[in-house]
Amino acid sequence: MKTLPFYWILISLLSILLSACVTNGTNQSPKPNSSPSPQDQDMTNSTEDITYLALGDSYTIGEGVSENDTYPAQLAKLLSAKGVKVTKPKIIATTGWTTDELQQGIDAANIRENTYSIVTLLIGVNNQYRGRTVENYKAEFEQLLDEAVAFADGHASRVVVISIPDWGVTRFAEQQQVDQEKIAAEIDAYNRAQQVITEGKNVTFIDITEKYRQIGHLEDNMAADGLHPSGNVYRYWAQQLEGILVERL
Repeated sequence: MKTLPFYWILISLLSILLSACVTNGTNQSPKPNSSPSPQDQDMTNSTEDITYLALGDSYTIGEGVSENDTYPAQLAKLLSAKGVKVTKPKIIATTGWTTDELQQGIDAANIRENTYSIVTLLIGVNNQYRGRTVENYKAEFEQLLDEAVAFADGHASRVVVISIPDWGVTRFAEQQQVDQEKIAAEIDAYNRAQQVITEGKNVTFIDITEKYRQIGHLEDNMAADGLHPSGNVYRYWAQQLEGILVERL
């Protein structure tokens, strides 16, 4: 009988200890993390503006049209309408440039340390116009494409290559009495070469050439010089680019 009080004391102590363990276990339950991971974040909801680098020649700078009618400007406007705020495009392009001249233009721009959210590349018509070989073009184009991906911080999915338009369908070509079939064949050879290189690097290639052959001769689709596209054509190019890029930003 003398041991009974001690027995009840021991039982009471064990009950207190068990209760404390249960309470601590409840308090230590993990709480769900509601913050999105970096992979979950969508740039369309980001407060940061999207930057855009457009590399090319007269088609990129928009020879014969206003700045607002160029395809880089129209692309920026279309993306902004979808909630993707784009800063003023950085354009490195000049009428008449070939691939090597675009390379020199990039070097002179002193932007090696910069990166951009999206990059477009359209170059080669002047290589064809000057009678340069496709083999020469391939080597110089590949170097430019590698740089374009580097400017996109290594994101190949944010680079788009645009095919070379066929200027042989324009009023200028008709006035010059050029061999339109020869021009078409040469443009096709250039485009096939750049498509192989582009897709080999997992970069998107868009073909605007076939559509341009259907509409490029129409007066409403030509600038005043009868050679370069009007804002109507550039709008079509911008719409194609927007359809691709809006899903990747």
